Amino acid sequence: MTTYTIGHTKTPAREFFGKLSNAGVRRVIDVRLKNTSALAGYARKDDLAYFLEAFAGIHYVHAPELSPDEELFTDYKKNGLPWDDYEPRFLSLMASREIEKKIDPALLENTCLLCAEKTPHECHRRLVLEYLQYKWGTSLDVVHL
Repeated sequence: MTTYTIGHTKTPAREFFGKLSNAGVRRVIDVRLKNTSALAGYARKDDLAYFLEAFAGIHYVHAPELSPDEELFTDYKKNGLPWDDYEPRFLSLMASREIEKKIDPALLENTCLLCAEKTPHECHRRLVLEYLQYKWGTSLDVVHL
């Protein structure tokens, strides 16, 4: 089962949509807490859903339960919480939400988790997939676009 991740920041629309189409992505799960900012450009929630479906036949889903809560988001983005402190707090939040019981593993086949961060190294989209693999006791073929 192949699952993808992608970040939209500093990525031109042609490159962003090209990566998704070329990979054969069938569904994008938006794991951003804040996805309506004008700063997101083509990646604003409603615009993105339209572009994905109309031009690439890709289904869009917003999954805020896979996002940090407002407090953690603010601590990290605005208050300078170090990544080494963010990561365990985020994983604890996923555990308290029991996301592994709410997501069917088959849903992740040819699916791409979307966030704003350019790379997955310090992004919660990577943590979501690592957490699910651990809880499900399975291995996903994860490709970071």
